[in-house]
Amino acid sequence: MSGSINDRLSQLSALAEQSSNMRDAFDNDAKRAQRYSVKACDITLDYAKNLIDETSWQALQQLAADSKISTLRQQMLQGAAINNTEQRAVWHTRLRQQDVSGLVLDGEDIGQQISDCRARMAALVDTLHQQQYLGYQGSAITDLIWVGIGGSLLGPQMAVEALTPYHCSPVKLHFAGNIDGAVVSDIVSGLNPATTLVVVASKSFGTEETKQNALAIRQWFTDHGADKSAIAHHFWATSSNIAAAAEFGIEQKNILPMWDWVGGRYSLWSAIGLPVALMIGNQNFQQLLAGAEAMDQHFFNAPFAENMPVIMALLGIWYINGHHCQAQALLPYSHYLRLLPSYVQQLDMESNGKSVDRDGHALPYASAPVIWGDAGTNGQHAYHQLLHQSALAVPADFILPLKVKHPLQDQHSRLAAHCFAQTQALMQGKTLQEATAECLASGMSEQQAKALAPHKVSPGNKPSNTLLLPELSPYYLGALIALYEHKVFCQGAIWQLNSFDQWGVELGKQLSGPIYQTLTGNDSHTFDSSTTALIKTFLAAQH
Repeated sequence: MSGSINDRLSQLSALAEQSSNMRDAFDNDAKRAQRYSVKACDITLDYAKNLIDETSWQALQQLAADSKISTLRQQMLQGAAINNTEQRAVWHTRLRQQDVSGLVLDGEDIGQQISDCRARMAALVDTLHQQQYLGYQGSAITDLIWVGIGGSLLGPQMAVEALTPYHCSPVKLHFAGNIDGAVVSDIVSGLNPATTLVVVASKSFGTEETKQNALAIRQWFTDHGADKSAIAHHFWATSSNIAAAAEFGIEQKNILPMWDWVGGRYSLWSAIGLPVALMIGNQNFQQLLAGAEAMDQHFFNAPFAENMPVIMALLGIWYINGHHCQAQALLPYSHYLRLLPSYVQQLDMESNGKSVDRDGHALPYASAPVIWGDAGTNGQHAYHQLLHQSALAVPADFILPLKVKHPLQDQHSRLAAHCFAQTQALMQGKTLQEATAECLASGMSEQQAKALAPHKVSPGNKPSNTLLLPELSPYYLGALIALYEHKVFCQGAIWQLNSFDQWGVELGKQLSGPIYQTLTGNDSHTFDSSTTALIKTFLAAQH
């Protein structure tokens, strides 16, 4: 491959046509598994079941070397405004540093701000754990409602779910995200406002879903006799808009900071991680940060050929731009990781789902796959049929913790067997000859075997990665999340786009305003015929 990055990405298609059969590759190379595996932070990545050989892999490595990964990585560390459309630094990795002393950005002592925020979070968690935070009627807080959406919700909700075995909080946690009124109605129906704390998570304190849910919960407090001072005592916020939070009725001492150099989908490591700290305790939350920092150090220092985020990024580029795959399956073989695909959906698709480069020029190639998936083995009884026998090629990441906290070891062994078998089946498939022999061995006649065998054929040669975690602990979850963060960063660098803005989500928000005004009779607007018909149908149903 030669020429510019654009040319090299275009040349991937021709190179992909030369991809060998994986069955043959394993038969001809006894060390293939060893050759295509890497370990970082005690996490193992087996990427041997991919459509690569030494020629294609060297070409991909050269693509990484010639890209802006190294440059942008260094600029990110230095606090440069690599989020160029918003003129913001990208410093979420700093939030998980153990030593933040001396961190200065634009003349501000960011290190001290991070330390202060950590201390305030820890103090609140300790007070709640010790049941010393008393509500407006003198009883200890028993429930906390976390109000947020997008990055303010997906990260903490996923991490809280993933670390269920580590829960140690006497306070129950409830997440309110969707603007659907059923969410708040269902949550508050079983709670007592006098023993409920509310945290409103919104950088702007203007996000419609978050604001409306917060208003509904505040009204619930008022309906139960809470006055202004009671609401001020029961409501906290994490926001950068202190004025708006104060106008809502939240005291400044109850507002934890958010910084413009932290994007929402990268904010788990900030005060947005408060629900995680609440549920697993401060020490375990520090382990979550430590695991992410360890993966940061691996990404910052390991050569590209041994760099796990870079390797995963290159494989994704290979399938999107070389093999023209449009989707990526994320398949955690862990019940507790079942929300991980939803989390990575935002991380990947909101970051790199772009059609212009950093300078606003149209991209001549595809970027970002559609991310989807669910916990194994549930998916095996649903969409794995498509993975195995469809003509579509869907690269997949399989994730398995090696050790578990529960006592049902035999079931964990069965789970692992299914995980490994799925990657093996995707790779080797089943030929017509093998399917025919299988039918005959079951006692079928030759005519019956000939009729059924084609339906049992799986083409195989379908790629997958396998990630093995020593266990699903706070440390390894932190490392896993950081791994996917850096993978997305690397792909954005290769595609030459800005992975840290999300202007595409604005249009729908803008258009919803006039529609809402029309639905509520406060104003009248002109729409296309389809939207007008939908509005009329909705209004008719309200009478």
